[in-house]
Amino acid sequence: MTQTANAQTQGTQTTPMLIGGRPAYSSTGRIYEVRNPANGQVVGIVPQATVEDANRAVEAAQAAFRGWAETSPDDRAELLFKGIELLKQNEKEIVRLLSQEQGKPVFEAKGEVHHLIHGLTFYAGLSSKIRGAEVPLPPAMGKYSYGVLFRRPVGVAVGITPWNFPLTLMGTKVGPALIAGCPIIIKPAQTTPLATLRVIELLNEAGLPPGVLQCVTGSGSELGEPLITHPAVRRVALTGSSNTGRRVMELAGRDFKRVTLELGGSDPMIVCPDANLKAAINGAMVGRFWNAGQQCLAVKRLYVFEEVYEEFLSGLIDKVSRYELGDPSTPAEKPKVRMGPLHAEFQRREIEEQLADAVAKGAKVVLGGKRPEGLDQGFYFEPTIVTDVPEDSRLVTEEVFGPVLPVFRVKTLDEAIQKANNSPWGLGSSIWTNNMIWANKAVREIEAGVTWINMIHYGYDELPFGGVKASGLGREHGPEAVDYYLEDKGAVFGGLEG
Repeated sequence: MTQTANAQTQGTQTTPMLIGGRPAYSSTGRIYEVRNPANGQVVGIVPQATVEDANRAVEAAQAAFRGWAETSPDDRAELLFKGIELLKQNEKEIVRLLSQEQGKPVFEAKGEVHHLIHGLTFYAGLSSKIRGAEVPLPPAMGKYSYGVLFRRPVGVAVGITPWNFPLTLMGTKVGPALIAGCPIIIKPAQTTPLATLRVIELLNEAGLPPGVLQCVTGSGSELGEPLITHPAVRRVALTGSSNTGRRVMELAGRDFKRVTLELGGSDPMIVCPDANLKAAINGAMVGRFWNAGQQCLAVKRLYVFEEVYEEFLSGLIDKVSRYELGDPSTPAEKPKVRMGPLHAEFQRREIEEQLADAVAKGAKVVLGGKRPEGLDQGFYFEPTIVTDVPEDSRLVTEEVFGPVLPVFRVKTLDEAIQKANNSPWGLGSSIWTNNMIWANKAVREIEAGVTWINMIHYGYDELPFGGVKASGLGREHGPEAVDYYLEDKGAVFGGLEG
């Protein structure tokens, strides 16, 4: 909810943005509340930034660009390492903020902060490893001529991050940008700015020059277009929905800006007759219901060979039925709380409509399928398993961003792969088998950015990650992520005789 704030209120109640290395508030004085999806309580107040504020951030980044680009890789890394130490020292506070604003249990929030720190550490260590090349050239235009490939930072970058994993998906943009020499402005999701603001504040406290790392908060519809289309912005990194990705490409493409898009997914998981069923059941459970199923990279369609279908389904139902829903702030003495609420009411309403559509077409709910009793506050929904799901139902044709898992029976690997590929998305996928011929076939033929073999869908910082089809463009994670913040320039040195 947007409100008007006076100067006194701003100083005591509002968590400021960071523009040009300094705390910043909206040029209009507007603020909005951040609420806990578990109980609706206000957990913070932040500025509702304007186009003027976004322009100020871009101007500060542009002013910082030359100096940061000329900073030595070792010095960039040293500042990032100092920031990482501050994150470690303030980990409990960051975890608390993340859990409160996003709705995930504390143990999941801890995992996300750990992933953030691991990723930033990976990129800090990579800072001095960026290489160019020397290229021997034909002697026709001059004996001893040679070429040199330089790699230089693209320029000011903008990172637009979602609400489901606000910190890890910020880190996959901040780490590569900073070590490449690009200032970056982060625009977090409107509903999850608090932990992001604290992380960016701490990284700046480590000594980053003003304007190198900034954060503006508020409405994506109000801030996204001015940030993306600003002439000084040369690089845009988005994690979001496929529809948002299309719009970002349209805007950035007008001025040929460097773009990466990590978008939606409907990941298939294939369980073969020879699979370790215990491991596969655990993989399906975590892969679908972690973060209340609110993941682009999650098991959203499960294909099980008919030889093991009944055994697998029975084991999965038994395992998932032990989940306990509850307030994510539940103390450690109640470790059974495995799943918090959905992040927003519209998310719960959408999965209810998707599930109702499947049931109306003949699907059977074998576990869950409704709002839990006794949790009237918050946007809770039971972990749900569904069978006999028609291929034309919304549970199959749409991305399901919540704790609902359709399970399908298949006869052959060819059938499983055909069904897996019958989707507009292609982010992640997995196959569970000890048969290397089957594993290799799945890797070659499944249309996805990554295929895991006997492992849950997890994005490693060391390995490039991204999707195909409607799941996006380009790659984050891995050394390859840095490439999108660098441009190659060739230089030719004419040969000298004697």
